[in-house]
Amino acid sequence: MNEVYVLMPGEVSDQLLRMAEAATAGMKNIVIREAKNLPDLRNKKIIFAVQLNQAGYNIGFFQMLSDLWLRGRDALAGAEAVILIHSHHELFTKSMAQNIIFMTNQLGCRFPGHPLVEATGSLENFRTWQKNLHKPLEDICLELCEKLGNHFIQDQPMLIKKPKILVLHASSHSTSNTLMLWNMVKQHLEGQDIQELHVENGTIIDCKGCSYTTCKHFSKRNSCFYGGAIVQEILPAIERADAVVWICPNYNDSVSAKLMAVINRMTVLYRRTKLYHKTMFAVIVSGNSGSDSVAKQLIGALNINKSFRLPPYFAIMATANDPGSIHDVPNIGERTKDFAQNILQEIKG
Repeated sequence: MNEVYVLMPGEVSDQLLRMAEAATAGMKNIVIREAKNLPDLRNKKIIFAVQLNQAGYNIGFFQMLSDLWLRGRDALAGAEAVILIHSHHELFTKSMAQNIIFMTNQLGCRFPGHPLVEATGSLENFRTWQKNLHKPLEDICLELCEKLGNHFIQDQPMLIKKPKILVLHASSHSTSNTLMLWNMVKQHLEGQDIQELHVENGTIIDCKGCSYTTCKHFSKRNSCFYGGAIVQEILPAIERADAVVWICPNYNDSVSAKLMAVINRMTVLYRRTKLYHKTMFAVIVSGNSGSDSVAKQLIGALNINKSFRLPPYFAIMATANDPGSIHDVPNIGERTKDFAQNILQEIKG
């Protein structure tokens, strides 16, 4: 029987209990309720089942995370996880999921695409599903939990030996510390199938927000309402790729507008084909601080929403302000070599 560890600390609502039961149906589940009982979780299948209080917090869960961090950078090496979250109102479920994924990913945990089922207090977040499934919101929630559990326990990704790697950036070649950092990584990827695309000014317009029907209509024709470079070059490159590396300088603690426009316009591709078999990586440089903010935005947009597979240690992050100062970051040469090796080891499908 398949075995899964369920980390479910603190007070738990009946809703979250039902969600956890649905997600683990037919499995041997080992429930951990307190940080002091945490076993060695390396190479384990894990479900983070998190009940949020009125302030959107779970003190017991963050005690678990703190204890895991004390075990070192490989505390979750080889582990894979998904998340169930219940809130008593409409806030905090997504931000909490992003925090959990980012923090555990830094400890070596990987996540499949769409690793989250979130239940807000009213269950209104399942309303769009209801338009197609025509079931009560509670039934939809539990059905999605069961589907997530089944997909998760069966997920056994295999290494792709000759992967196609796409690199997307919107930076200046001469001054960008972020591009310089990527070039340092690329030196250790010699001989790999790498395509780099520069998202230039004027070549991409942000998503119009078409209706589902309209978006689906254009998707079937491999097109989009706006057309242009995104349809002719960028989306086909993403579709061909096994992995996409996002080159992200920190702009006001967020992804640059041009790259976010690419992510938004990917919906037309997502309507046609899910992206579970594609792996995401990121190169993030901040002038002062906040690289984690950019990483969490990418996790939310690409792993949680667009179904990209998230490998362990998915992002290399650094702080560098003046042009060229990335070369002065301590141990940057060793870090870029390790990150390149991680890319080659973690492109799986």
